[in-house]
Amino acid sequence: MSYDERRGGGGGGGYRGGGGGGRGPSGPRESHEAVCSKCGKQTTVPFKPTEGRPVYCRDCFSSMPRDR
Repeated sequence: MSYDERRGGGGGGGYRGGGGGGRGPSGPRESHEAVCSKCGKQTTVPFKPTEGRPVYCRDCFSSMPRDR
């Protein structure tokens, strides 16, 4: 038995499978129409907006300060 066989395979670092990110099937993303809470521009977002929570367009979202 070789060293690689004892480790569990052909040199993949001992991990099974590999990357993938865990996002599920890679089909077309569902997008929803929304109005930006900051500038009022029509936009699409990759999630279903929840009433009472703000939604921002790409420009307004990227210009917001990040909390860290």
